[in-house]
Amino acid sequence: MSRAGMFYVRRAGSTNFQPSKSGIPAANICRTPLCFLKSRRERFRAQERRPSRRAAEQPAGSAAGPGAALPPAPARPPSRELRACPGSGTGRGRGRLRRALGAVSSGGDAARRAGEKEPVLRGALEEPLSRGCRRQRQSPERCLCLPFPGQRRRGAERRRSPGRVLAGPFATMNLGDLGAEVIKVERPGAGDDTRAWGPPFAGTESIYFLSVNRNKKLAAASDVFVENFVPGKLAKMGLGYEDIKKIAPHIVYCSITGYGQTGPVVQRGGYDSIAAAVSGLMHITGHEDGEPVRSGVAMTDLATGLYTYGAIMAGLLQRYKTGKGLHIDCNLLSTQVACLTHVAANYLNCKIEAKRWGTAHGSIVPYQAFKTKDGYIVVGAGNDHQFVTVCKILNLPEVSKDSRYKTNTLRVQNRKELIDILSTRFSEKATIEWLQLFEGSGVPYGPINNMQQVFSDPQVLHNGLVMEMNHPTAGKIAVPGPGVRYSEFAMSHPKPPPLVGQHTVEILKSVLGYEDDAIEELLCTGAVAQHEVR
Repeated sequence: MSRAGMFYVRRAGSTNFQPSKSGIPAANICRTPLCFLKSRRERFRAQERRPSRRAAEQPAGSAAGPGAALPPAPARPPSRELRACPGSGTGRGRGRLRRALGAVSSGGDAARRAGEKEPVLRGALEEPLSRGCRRQRQSPERCLCLPFPGQRRRGAERRRSPGRVLAGPFATMNLGDLGAEVIKVERPGAGDDTRAWGPPFAGTESIYFLSVNRNKKLAAASDVFVENFVPGKLAKMGLGYEDIKKIAPHIVYCSITGYGQTGPVVQRGGYDSIAAAVSGLMHITGHEDGEPVRSGVAMTDLATGLYTYGAIMAGLLQRYKTGKGLHIDCNLLSTQVACLTHVAANYLNCKIEAKRWGTAHGSIVPYQAFKTKDGYIVVGAGNDHQFVTVCKILNLPEVSKDSRYKTNTLRVQNRKELIDILSTRFSEKATIEWLQLFEGSGVPYGPINNMQQVFSDPQVLHNGLVMEMNHPTAGKIAVPGPGVRYSEFAMSHPKPPPLVGQHTVEILKSVLGYEDDAIEELLCTGAVAQHEVR
């Protein structure tokens, strides 16, 4: 669902944004969840600098590890410029948001032309952006490496994600399955709304939350930024696209909202059911003579997540070609209207108002569920030959020869009479008997399964659609696996959904390079929270 939230994506182990081939300056953003440090921009404006001798001499794959950051500058005492975020404790400056913005230049063009192995970031920051936060240099290999899907290692993209509920988390979960490291930013203490959605629960964790939040941590700056805020909310905090673009012109910034970035109703909140209603999906879903029905899962949210997933991949390809980032506008309304496809085309071109068909299809007959002696079977005859085959299996050869049913157009016109005949015959046998008769016929068919039947289906198990992992409090959990497989690489090993604040200190240290005393001050002010896993 479209609610307040953000995600970051960045290259694993990197403290800098990826520099472009075109020489566009790279940039650093030093931030903590909901609490930002005051910048000293005048000291760190983009400029060409020589890399230190130690940086130039550091070999790839040295003892520090492939792409490992070099030792930082000496630590300084914690800064008194730390500010608490709005409503988070009693630190000085409560209610004021501070940003730490710094930029470095990408260089080494002459070295690249000469084939020398010099660091891309010639202007790696020599001093910390704030006294409580130190910025580490980055190895050239890590700067230069483009991510390969499925590899969670040097070069993997990292996404920062304050995305909440379903659309944003579903998009970044799929990116995580390809090897991206996703860092999810949530409210300290409470976390994502879906953490409270239940029952059912696994221990204290909501099953709803666990289902779409694997591969995620909390924290910092990245290559791709995904957010679920109402339009204009982040701009007021200095984190809108234009703000980020100034310091990171190559950032792929993706906004997920209910209705878009501009227009008469963009300030409304967006939920899946609301968007399904406004877009017309709910109007065409349900029994023919019944009321509008919400689909069994949040299809508008999920479709928006998939659109977001593809749009981010396209944005990364665009950046690879041009060296420039862009702003992506994904929203629930546009996604669902686009997914109306032939229903929308029927109205736009022929002014045919859509109606509900239950399990049936408005333009194909037979194409629906039929009640059997003990359940249901769905059969779809997409052409005249398949219809003849259906009649043969049902031992109704005379029906296929009836002039009223010779073509699909005629079958649509005489739908009620034909469906009555077929329904009577289907009710005479059990589902398993019909499944055996249709096997190998060339006609698409299948049972209507419950969840127990779905996850005991041999094909579901063969496709690897049950993914198990160990959760720190819920123990062993299982969630649906990725819906796509690739011939040339394996999907990345999944990480369990995190607890609220489980990785806060880890990210502040490893990604932002914060000192222990600075982290302690952030924790004391309530700007960030750490969950201690027992």
